[in-house]
Amino acid sequence: MPLVRIDLIKGKSADHVRAIADGVHQALVETFSVPVDDRFQVVTQHERGSLIYDANYMGIRRTDDVVFIQVLASSWRDTATKQRLYRRIVERLTERPGLRPEDVLIALSPNDRPDWSFGNGVAQYVKDAANAV
Repeated sequence: MPLVRIDLIKGKSADHVRAIADGVHQALVETFSVPVDDRFQVVTQHERGSLIYDANYMGIRRTDDVVFIQVLASSWRDTATKQRLYRRIVERLTERPGLRPEDVLIALSPNDRPDWSFGNGVAQYVKDAANAV
C-alpha cells in the first residue's frame, strides 16, 4: 500500500490535479504491481511562494508547474523497479495533464510491512495472534 503525497502550486483546474493523481496511481499499478483499488493519496495545493524549490538544481530547469510526488511504500523493490516507476510517472504526466518532465520531482520513502495499519489499530501485514483480523 503506497501512500502518495502530491504537492503543487495553486491555480490548476480540478481536471489537471486529478490527471496527476490518476497518472501517479496508474504508474504504481503498472510498475510496482499495486492493486487497482489500493489507492491512498493526499493532494495539497500551495500558495505561490510557499512551495519552495530551486529552479535549476542539478541542471534541470523547473517552472512553477513543478509537482512534488512522495511515495511511501514497502522497501523490498529493487533499483531497476524504482527507476521504471520514475520513468512511467513522468510518461503518464507528460501525456496528461501535459507536464514537462523537468517539473516532476519524485521521492520514495521506503518502510517495512509492520509499519502499516490499514485501520482498527491493527498492523494487518503482521501475522500473529495479536493482529489476527
